[in-house]
Amino acid sequence: MTAVLYPGTFDPITRGHVDIARRAARLFDRVIVGVYDTPNKNLLFDTAARVDLARGALVELANVEVVSYTGLTVDFARSVAAVGIVRGLRAFSDFESELQMAHQNRALEPGIETICLMTSLEFSFLSSTLLRDIARLGGNVRDLVPANVLDALRHKFDHGAMADAIPRHLHS
Repeated sequence: MTAVLYPGTFDPITRGHVDIARRAARLFDRVIVGVYDTPNKNLLFDTAARVDLARGALVELANVEVVSYTGLTVDFARSVAAVGIVRGLRAFSDFESELQMAHQNRALEPGIETICLMTSLEFSFLSSTLLRDIARLGGNVRDLVPANVLDALRHKFDHGAMADAIPRHLHS
């Protein structure tokens, strides 16, 4: 079975992430979504919550599993017998940083390839950082995240503007 690793912070997982995972799942026998445990970032959700949200968002994909990891991504890829690391590219600026990481990973582990999937047009602007800011300020993020993530964001930022931006049928 050919396995690939799709690593990220996923804070939170977005419809763009789901799109990349779904497309990778069509190409490979097994996709391991690796939720990085200790990024050098300020996180909205802890690791357990990010894993749970990703599992909920990807539950329909039978050949996708979600796990957390620490350390070097390339080491984790090797430990799960992944032949490649899947990355999503939104813009040219993503390409520059992804190219650097791909070369560094190749230097550390020549047997693991980097596979870049171009983000679908409808998600080309979407980032978790931008999404968190919109949600924090009460903006409507309903079309940007899976339903389970929308609910988690609503609970995290429980204020009137956010509640009004969420369709009534999604309220508890």
